[in-house]
Amino acid sequence: QVQLVESGGGLVQPGDSLRLSCAASGRTFSDSAMGWFRQAPGKEREFVAGVNWNGAATDYAASGRDRFTISRDNGDDTAYLYLQMSSLKPEDTAVYYCAVGSTRYISTDYAMYNAWGQGTQVTVSS
Repeated sequence: QVQLVESGGGLVQPGDSLRLSCAASGRTFSDSAMGWFRQAPGKEREFVAGVNWNGAATDYAASGRDRFTISRDNGDDTAYLYLQMSSLKPEDTAVYYCAVGSTRYISTDYAMYNAWGQGTQVTVSS
């Protein structure tokens, strides 16, 4: 059974940095893109960043392109996905979700992801 577990969220001040992690287990993920999405209260889930199956390509939403870095580690039994966030802003406040894509290639469409974590809360406030 596929399981994705996010960690690393918390309450930080504007300008701070935070690193989110996701541990994915239950099958091999080296043939799947992975991504981070987020959902703020009253808003739709939105794409934050994605990485292709072998880590060679990444993509970012405009909101985080110069502040966020996505990376992955395709382990044998567990794959790890990371999101390094810097210069955080109050508008980055949301629940952040790790997701596994249904193809090898990055998509910004959440419908192209078929496994999701439970989410981790990130709150940016002074």
